Amino acid sequence: MWLVAALALLTAIGRAAYGTNTAVFAQSATRADDGMKRDLLALMLAYPDAISGAERGGDGRVYVVMASGERIVYDDGREKSFEQQLAGADIQDSLSIPYPPDMIRTVPEGNSDPGRVRCYALLGALYGSTRAAVEANLCSVRTGGGHYPFNRKNGAAAALEAAMGDLAGIIAVQPEVGGYVYPISGTYNYRVIAGTSRLSPHAFGIAIDLRSKPGDYRRHAAREQAQRRIESYPEALVSAMESHGFIWGGKWAHFDFLHFEYRPELIIKSRADAKKSGGEWYAGFPEDARTIALVRSIDAALR
Repeated sequence: MWLVAALALLTAIGRAAYGTNTAVFAQSATRADDGMKRDLLALMLAYPDAISGAERGGDGRVYVVMASGERIVYDDGREKSFEQQLAGADIQDSLSIPYPPDMIRTVPEGNSDPGRVRCYALLGALYGSTRAAVEANLCSVRTGGGHYPFNRKNGAAAALEAAMGDLAGIIAVQPEVGGYVYPISGTYNYRVIAGTSRLSPHAFGIAIDLRSKPGDYRRHAAREQAQRRIESYPEALVSAMESHGFIWGGKWAHFDFLHFEYRPELIIKSRADAKKSGGEWYAGFPEDARTIALVRSIDAALR
């Protein structure tokens, strides 16, 4: 009898342990799914005319579906080092480093470069996959320093013009800010990133370099110079650009202070994450009718 009782006890313990592990795995999977859904919602809010939805393919992977019908995998399933992410990021990689919602005054450490990892398949689908396609989408944007080419697709050029208008108002009150903006160093330039074979975001017409000063760029400045630069950089300038969907290279460990890049999905996700305090997976995002409709479509597509 004692043997039967002992076996029963062991079986019960095993079942309890198995059940606990199953619950842990289920919670982990749910958290991963929630993170993916938040990424997809940020993308769909950022690019409403370019992205029509998301779907789970027959291979089990999730795809972002472009309005053109092109499907771009969200997670390619490959483990990557930071350098491998830079060279061949999927959508998940490009959104994996949180963009700080507030101004920072210390140069980040390590590989904390939110937005520097880019999914080139997505950029090509959004702005043009060839030089000719990109250039067909360029228009001239008026700034206080002249006219500059920028990509009109997905509201990028309109966002730059609005941001520069805001900066003009700031400079009228704080003239010293103009010394960080003008003369503008450049916008569209079909080139690769220095020291790599990867296209620069300037090649897609979605980046602007403001006035260049000593200590601005990691390849030409020591960390000590960068620290002095970030301590004095005008918060109003950064906030104005971010309010129109531009991320700042000054928030990268591999700093690039003059660089602003149109990546509204990172700004949208950053602000939603800052407001999130439990609740449903979409907590922190706007609660308007459009967002609610997107939440329902994402849930329906991925269940």
